[in-house]
Amino acid sequence: MTPTTVQYLGTGRRKRAVVRVFLRPGKGEVRVNGRALEEYFPNEAARIQLRQPLLATETAERFDLLILANGGGCSGQAGAARLGIARALVEFNAELRPKLKSLGFLTRDPRQRERKKYGQKGARKRFQFSKR
Repeated sequence: MTPTTVQYLGTGRRKRAVVRVFLRPGKGEVRVNGRALEEYFPNEAARIQLRQPLLATETAERFDLLILANGGGCSGQAGAARLGIARALVEFNAELRPKLKSLGFLTRDPRQRERKKYGQKGARKRFQFSKR
C-alpha cells in the first residue's frame, strides 16, 4: 500500500492565465511547471508577488509548492499563482482567511483585455481622421 501525501489544492486565475497550486508539507521549495521559481520567473517583481501570501501568513518555510501554470503571460501567471496559493492556504487552515482577505489575496482581479473593434486599429486606437 502506498502512503498518501497530504496536499492542498488552490486554483487561481488572472487575465488569461490559469494556475493550479499544490501545497505540500516541506521546507519551502517552489517548482513552476517542473522548473525552479527563479528560472521560470526571471522577473523579481513576479517572484515577490507569488510569495506574498506565504510571507503574510508566515508559512513560507513549512510548505513545498508545485505550481502548474498555463495560459497568459508572466504577470498574469504570477497573479494567478498568488490567488491559488492563498486559496490553498485557506484550505489548509481556515483561520488564515481573515488575514488573507484583508490583504486582498483572496480577491480575483476581474480586469481582462478589451477586444479589438472592427474598423479600428485596436481596442481604443483609431485610424487618423481626415476631414477632406
